[in-house]
Amino acid sequence: MSHSQVDVVIAGGGLAGLAAAKSLVDAGLSVQLLEKRPILGGKVSAWKDADGDWIESGLHVFFGAYEEIFVLMRELGIYHHVLWKEHVLTYTLNQGERFEFRTLPLPTPLHLLPAVFQNHYFSLGEKLTLAKALVPILFGSEKYYAEQDKITYQDWHRKVGIADRMLSKMFLPMTLALKFLAPHEIAGRIVLDVAGLFLRQDRASRMGFLRGSPMDYLVGPLADYVRQKGGQIETGAAVKEVLLNDDDSIAGLEMADGRIVRGKDYLFALPIHKLNQLVPDRWRAKYPVFAHLKQFEGVPVITVQVWLDRQVTGIDNILFCPDGVIPVYADMGNTTPDYHYDGKSRMQFVMAPARDYMGWDDEAIVAKVWSDVQRVFPETTRDARIVKSSVVKIPQSVYWPKPGLDHLRPTQATPIANLFLAGGYTQQRFYDSMEGAVSSGRRAARALLASHMARATARHEESQTIALTHPQTA
Repeated sequence: MSHSQVDVVIAGGGLAGLAAAKSLVDAGLSVQLLEKRPILGGKVSAWKDADGDWIESGLHVFFGAYEEIFVLMRELGIYHHVLWKEHVLTYTLNQGERFEFRTLPLPTPLHLLPAVFQNHYFSLGEKLTLAKALVPILFGSEKYYAEQDKITYQDWHRKVGIADRMLSKMFLPMTLALKFLAPHEIAGRIVLDVAGLFLRQDRASRMGFLRGSPMDYLVGPLADYVRQKGGQIETGAAVKEVLLNDDDSIAGLEMADGRIVRGKDYLFALPIHKLNQLVPDRWRAKYPVFAHLKQFEGVPVITVQVWLDRQVTGIDNILFCPDGVIPVYADMGNTTPDYHYDGKSRMQFVMAPARDYMGWDDEAIVAKVWSDVQRVFPETTRDARIVKSSVVKIPQSVYWPKPGLDHLRPTQATPIANLFLAGGYTQQRFYDSMEGAVSSGRRAARALLASHMARATARHEESQTIALTHPQTA
């Protein structure tokens, strides 16, 4: 059984695949999007529990540095659902200790310097080690940044002489929030890329939350738009195998239900481990880009949500914690109006690094997280009780940016004439993030459209040549 052929078949219904689908239907192409899971959204997916409360696959925060996702949201008329918070980074430590970084309306990078030097948690000597390191971050060349991909962030941090206490208290939760891995496990470049961006743009580190569920205010409207423009979207549609033509191009996709889905072009917007499962051995043997992808793997992530019987934080923003297993979290009852919980706390935590806890049962994970909350909010949690909780485990989420891997990230165009790639592991500035997903999807769509136009031009020129040389045949 075979479907009628469409212009483009997209495998993967996360933000990257949906963003690509929007660009393609806007260009007038017919699109069929296939998503293995029963819901769309990928890493930004959400679903309702038995009580009708939204469960999110992760803690999703918008940054002022993002660009393409905001262009997309404005095109959809949903940008106003991003609620921007006070421009401050709040760190919560043991026994209720706190420190903050606040920016001031000064030219970049001066806007962040008061935030550093007015901070009373670190000593002057420690702050001066950080100030010295700002020079290579701000003024390092692309060659310099590329060199830092060969070492871990922890090695770079120590090489430039930043105090170790700043690494453990300030930068550890930032790297865990960025990639769910500790500083000694990720390449220096990825942290420097983000830090440099925040230093160069005065509002880059400003953070915002959606008004409610991403299904209501981002993923859903995006999918609805694609459908309204004629795009087909299927959930519960798992790709089993990639079928090839003699020239290594894709002939079709064999589905788990036995169907063959065919298109003129194919766009894979899949997590890296799913993509690696589908890459044919023939490609891997002939094209280095596909062999290199075997070096990429996903990072385990655990997201925990707890509903409490009282208000614990009172803070309407993201929170960082260098002590324990909750490096980044938020009280969604404060940040997200649709999640308002009668004035009580509804907290969502990223548990990282997560690999040591993937085998734990949900009850033990919640108890571990709650013990950390009690340590950083000792007064307000003294008599607090958890009403209910949820635990979401993702064995392989964002890709692991190991040292030396960055130069192997593929472009969205591939050596296969009718295959294009999207996802955080592909080349774009924002790695695995909502911005990175949208940017990669739109880049993949542009590459596909350029190829589509080139082939159309070639066919037109060929027909013109035939008409001139064989007028009777034409």
